[in-house]
Amino acid sequence: MSSTPLQAPHQGVTAPIGVFDSGIGGLSILKALRQRMPQEDFVYISDRGHAPYGERSDDFVRERSRVLTEALVAQGAKAVVVACNTATAAAIHELRQHWPQLPLIGVEPALKPAALQTRTGHVAVVATRGTLNSPKFQHLLGQQDPALDIRCQPCDGLADAIEHRDDSRIAHYCRQYLAQTGPWAEGPSAPDTLVLGCTHYPLVLQHWLSELPPHVTVLDTGAPVAEQTYRRLLQSGQLRQPSRFETPAPSGRVSWFTTSEVEHLERAVHHWLPEASGPCQPLPKR
Repeated sequence: MSSTPLQAPHQGVTAPIGVFDSGIGGLSILKALRQRMPQEDFVYISDRGHAPYGERSDDFVRERSRVLTEALVAQGAKAVVVACNTATAAAIHELRQHWPQLPLIGVEPALKPAALQTRTGHVAVVATRGTLNSPKFQHLLGQQDPALDIRCQPCDGLADAIEHRDDSRIAHYCRQYLAQTGPWAEGPSAPDTLVLGCTHYPLVLQHWLSELPPHVTVLDTGAPVAEQTYRRLLQSGQLRQPSRFETPAPSGRVSWFTTSEVEHLERAVHHWLPEASGPCQPLPKR
């Protein structure tokens, strides 16, 4: 990355919010953002042409994050949400250095909420290998109460299976990785809280729930990220507020871009976020 800080122009309240992910996992974050701020417009970039991030080097992920942030700034984004745990862990610090005036919101596994939630003191975290091995996650892990039993499970192949909507592989991986963090039978020595540490994973929540007993709490980061984005825009005076004369309140639109096949993203949006379906445009590979 260049050592010269890049300035993002101060965008007006009607400018869109940028969101990017290595693929379709960020749809879980985008859904929460639209629920919290239905009046806002969004620009979403899927970098499937360079996925998976979770099995790439930090340098590679940092470079892709810079390229995608540049693309969103060029689209006029007033804020950028890094809707990928791996990209947040590898790149968010440098992105904030290079765009100091741009609100940049990242995601991280919900360890703090899990620590408050658990009753048994046993928590499981499922995430990509890249997220779990990152210094950012290790620092977050080190901040937790040492008395907590936090079981971290890399889920190789799962994000790819979700990208391809391969239900048999998804079910197999969820079952396999939960078995490696269990047993999940109710009891004082069993985990009672599951942290979904990849934005792809909430898209297949039913697969997780089907393998877990009903007493287990499942946590993801969608709602907290949406709330943080709302607060940042409110503080900077860039939150789009519908006019009191507009009835009903306007619903924002989403512009879709991908570095892979447009049909893949369009099918995924139609499946997981049908209310925001629309044409997708190719983003040239760089």
